[in-house]
Amino acid sequence: MRTVRGWFRDTTGGLPRTFWYLWAGTLINRLGSFVLIFLAIYLTQARDFSAAQAGLVIGLWGVGGAVGTTVGGTLADRWGRRPTLLTAHLGAATMMLALGFARPLWTVAVGALLLGMFAEAARPTFGAMMVDVVPERDRLRAFSLNYWAINLGFACAAVLAGLAAEASYLLLFVVDAATTLVTALIIFVRVGETRGAPTVTAPTGGPAPLGALRTIASDRIFLGFVTLNLFGALVFLQHISMLPIAMGDAGLSPATYGSVIALNGVLIVAGQLFVPRLIRGRSRSHVLALASVVMGVGFGLTAFADAAWFFGLTVLIWTLGEMLNSPSNATLIAELSPAELRGRYQGVFSLSWQVAGAVAPVLGGVVREHAGNGTLWLGCAAIGAMTALAHLLSGPARERRATRLRRPAEPVAPVTAVTPPVPQAAEAAATAPAAVRAST
Repeated sequence: MRTVRGWFRDTTGGLPRTFWYLWAGTLINRLGSFVLIFLAIYLTQARDFSAAQAGLVIGLWGVGGAVGTTVGGTLADRWGRRPTLLTAHLGAATMMLALGFARPLWTVAVGALLLGMFAEAARPTFGAMMVDVVPERDRLRAFSLNYWAINLGFACAAVLAGLAAEASYLLLFVVDAATTLVTALIIFVRVGETRGAPTVTAPTGGPAPLGALRTIASDRIFLGFVTLNLFGALVFLQHISMLPIAMGDAGLSPATYGSVIALNGVLIVAGQLFVPRLIRGRSRSHVLALASVVMGVGFGLTAFADAAWFFGLTVLIWTLGEMLNSPSNATLIAELSPAELRGRYQGVFSLSWQVAGAVAPVLGGVVREHAGNGTLWLGCAAIGAMTALAHLLSGPARERRATRLRRPAEPVAPVTAVTPPVPQAAEAAATAPAAVRAST
């Protein structure tokens, strides 16, 4: 019992109260994240749209998301975290209801575009707020708790959405909008502005270049890290595009795919909170390289899978890689972001997920159609190996940069050195490989 209590204190203790309010709001929001999970089924079965029309609508959601992450990150730095987040949530709830009542294709398409924009505008803002309030030494734990909450909400939402859809598809939109409003209420009542006073230092430590975009465009270390995340996301997002097709070709039903992919959420919920202890004191670049290899092996083995248990095994393997990748990825992007441009850096990083979300299914389909199923999955393994090598080569420069950007006021202790006082309550938001799950 003492061991369990000690682990609980080490995992949750000492985090700021604001973090826990954000965490609670995010968990509630994710529990009601119904629409994106069932949007394709709703459009084709309830609205009688063709597969091409449904693809257009979902694609416009992604386009809106790309705009939202960019605009949201900029507003978070210029306007403030709190007003940006409240506007994003209120806009998302409004567009959620509008999309539920929309009938003609053009209104549905416009609704999806605007919903994607508002929903994804919250992502970089949440990420910036969490970095603002959590000390550098505690961010690994905080991002792990955040990712755990996102996946717990996703796993529950998938089950609850199925029950709601049986009653009424409109109920999906209503509940999703309601949980978004509850999150906005928590932010409004309990969370203040977290943005600090702007500084004048650039990422390199010299004078700040004119214009935030010019600063980011000249930041080769950061853009290199974003590029590696893009390659990892192109592999990871095959699980929602090409994996169900591969399982269908193996004679497995959509229900079987649902059961197999649910293993991903179950494993993360069961084990994510133990990850900080597992990677404590280890090089982040080595952890990210290992995560890339494990994910590559998991997706690569799909080339040989021909039964439900085999597909389930591949999911468990790449999920382990995902669990290692998420907290290290999140803490590193936080430390590579200058304080005065934190929202915009988070926005550019989130944009890599939006780009991957649009490109991954198209690229996977082309490779699968012209080169075969085996080539697609073995190609994923090759990308994982090359990404791992790139993490090892670029890691030292990233860590030197992170050290230069640490504020003098913050203790320069290893991210894993945990000496928490007492637990306070729970937080969230961010950036995880759960791009699909992290939608409002």
